[in-house]
Amino acid sequence: MSNEIEIGRGKRAHKAYSLDDVAIVPNRRTRDPKDVSVSWQIDAFQFETPILGAPMDSVTSPATAIALGKLGGLGVLNLEGLWTRYENPETVLAEIAGLKSEASTRNDPKITAKLQELYSAPIQPELITSRISEIRDSGVVVAGSLTPQRTQEHYKTVVAAGVDIFVIRGTTVSAEHVSKTTEPLNLKQFIYELDVPVIVGGAAGYTPAMHLMRTGAAGVLVGFGGGASSTTRRTLGIHAPMATAIADVAAARRDYIEESGGRYVHVIADGGMGNSGDIVKAIAMGADAVMLGTALARAEEAPGAGYHWGMEAVHEASPRGDRAEVGTVGSLEKVLYGPSHETNGTSNLVGALRRSMATTGYSNLKEFQRVDVVMSPYESDRFRA
Repeated sequence: MSNEIEIGRGKRAHKAYSLDDVAIVPNRRTRDPKDVSVSWQIDAFQFETPILGAPMDSVTSPATAIALGKLGGLGVLNLEGLWTRYENPETVLAEIAGLKSEASTRNDPKITAKLQELYSAPIQPELITSRISEIRDSGVVVAGSLTPQRTQEHYKTVVAAGVDIFVIRGTTVSAEHVSKTTEPLNLKQFIYELDVPVIVGGAAGYTPAMHLMRTGAAGVLVGFGGGASSTTRRTLGIHAPMATAIADVAAARRDYIEESGGRYVHVIADGGMGNSGDIVKAIAMGADAVMLGTALARAEEAPGAGYHWGMEAVHEASPRGDRAEVGTVGSLEKVLYGPSHETNGTSNLVGALRRSMATTGYSNLKEFQRVDVVMSPYESDRFRA
């Protein structure tokens, strides 16, 4: 059955759904939450919880990457961010948190201009090495992220510094980038020549995800312009509702397993998950893990000090994000494991996932991907405190 709808006589479109449009239905046995496993594994690395800290300066610093790693997750450091541009980025982060908005809305051109100025400092390769070494010395798994545009320039430094998992993350990443002026990154050749697993994205549908899987990527990031600080939908008119995007990429994973003779590529939902219910539904749609920005930016240890922004916000020609105030709910451990005093799903994220899995009778994440869902549209309160 086709889900195409007619917009007008000259245009048809597929109907797509956000995480807010779906709900999980318990219809099996129930379990004790203590009997539920939320661990996952990518390549040789196993984690107690399917949570990755997004490579955003307001979320992941070397210190929070270490803390998240010790709590069972994986922090991904932005290797093009403030930590690789400044010897002492704490003062820059404090300056960003202290910027006063003169606008009545979040969109303040003066703040955007200041962010662009601060991020115009050059990336220093020696700081890439230093930050990765700091995380490695703590004994946790080390993950670092570059955009496709910067990968060729810095990847040798990143690999030599001892990164365990390499992340290539952009607003959207394709296996077939075309340019008449620059030599594009050959993802398939690049991944083949690396000795570490590569996670790449974002992808927003079946076809681009299938192409990324064929490059040899260990994981594919799913998402496009859905985060709390993103304005991509307003500036570029592009947006991928997450429930449909995850389900489509999960279908590509299923078909790629058959095509490749059994190779499993992990699907990682990235963006638009501001509370525990969103995380639960992302797994239910077929994600193996989730990459969180806003949800972790609310931790007391987060370098954004209650504010959140991404690299899209500092683009020199076409900024597509704002510095968003997300507040603070407690320590990183509380955000992940509780105890919680919030009723809006902003803390005890892992506990909520366990409880949802237990309520529907599933004992691990791969089983939970088969849970029944229904369409249940409601007004989003995803980012409200």
